[in-house]
Amino acid sequence: MILVGKPGCHLCDVARDIIDLVCAQADVDWIELSIFDDARLAGMYADQIPVVLVDGQVHDVYRVNPERLLAALSP
Repeated sequence: MILVGKPGCHLCDVARDIIDLVCAQADVDWIELSIFDDARLAGMYADQIPVVLVDGQVHDVYRVNPERLLAALSP
């Protein structure tokens, strides 16, 4: 699971907290990528962050729904 965001983004901070909790429940690892570090990601998502990718597909944009994310990560 991937969170695409940027430093100083309030919505990214909220998303990060939700993702931390949900991924701990689902026993799933996640990483965060910054649009400041990747020009391709910036071109794709600069106006939509935070973006949550599950299995390489956009799952949530702007706000993370914890129940929906947990369902997507559960087998």
